[in-house]
Amino acid sequence: MTHTHPAPSLAPNAPSLAPNAPAVDGLIEAVLAGEHGPLPSGLVATSVFWIHHGTRLAGGDTTYLNQYVLVRLGGSFGGCAFEAGEIDPSVCRDASGTPLDVLLRESPRPLRIAALDAYLSETRPHRAAAAAGRAEAVTLPAGTPEVRAKARDAAIAGLLDIEPGAKVGLIGVVNPLVAAIRERGGEPLPCDFNLRTTQWGDPVTDDMHKVLDRAEAVVATGMTLSNGSFDTILERCRSRGVPLIVYAQSGSAVAPAFLGAGVTALSAEPFPFSQFSAEETVLYRYRAVGGA
Repeated sequence: MTHTHPAPSLAPNAPSLAPNAPAVDGLIEAVLAGEHGPLPSGLVATSVFWIHHGTRLAGGDTTYLNQYVLVRLGGSFGGCAFEAGEIDPSVCRDASGTPLDVLLRESPRPLRIAALDAYLSETRPHRAAAAAGRAEAVTLPAGTPEVRAKARDAAIAGLLDIEPGAKVGLIGVVNPLVAAIRERGGEPLPCDFNLRTTQWGDPVTDDMHKVLDRAEAVVATGMTLSNGSFDTILERCRSRGVPLIVYAQSGSAVAPAFLGAGVTALSAEPFPFSQFSAEETVLYRYRAVGGA
């Protein structure tokens, strides 16, 4: 059974950010300075993984092609999606066993985010946040990809508190999430670099500024951390006073750093992601005080 009780309202308990730096880069600088745990220079990325997979859900006509880079640090994994061609499988050979500070400073951006995610997953695990009442653990049921995707996206949409007909920007399109937003009464405004229409024929723009200008709430995937658009989305939502909900497989431990600083709610799904298991897995829902 999927548990989707309202996530608790939370005072943010997040890493501080380096001043006068772009949001994500400022967090990396603060971590490198040892402000949030042990110095990364004393830690080693035991394993680096390169994963490429495709998915076509039953009843759909879209094949999702996803690439992830994963970093293993101690008892934790960090992950980040990337666009085709950004990272080569040779990264597994070249980066495994590398000091973490080197990955944070010198790697392609998706690998930097995966390394940051691994560090924060190790120093600020979601299970500890749940145990302290700062996050809500949501169990996704065992079952088929369709069952698990629907449950996952219903949990994400459950973070929306919107009026009927509200325009919801969706930065990074997955069809079950489009359906879940509609089921909550929202009007999706889909944006994606790789899709032109949803399963139901809705046009998908590749210009996020058109969406950010119109949306009354925004749902953005963690891949915005990877492609560099997260800072822009964060600042635009802050300036317009628009709730920003982040659905993070990529950077699931990174996104909580911005709760209450532009991010109003978050669905954090650490590795193994729902599509990589047919068994029960857990995601974590967070809300900032006064969130969405």
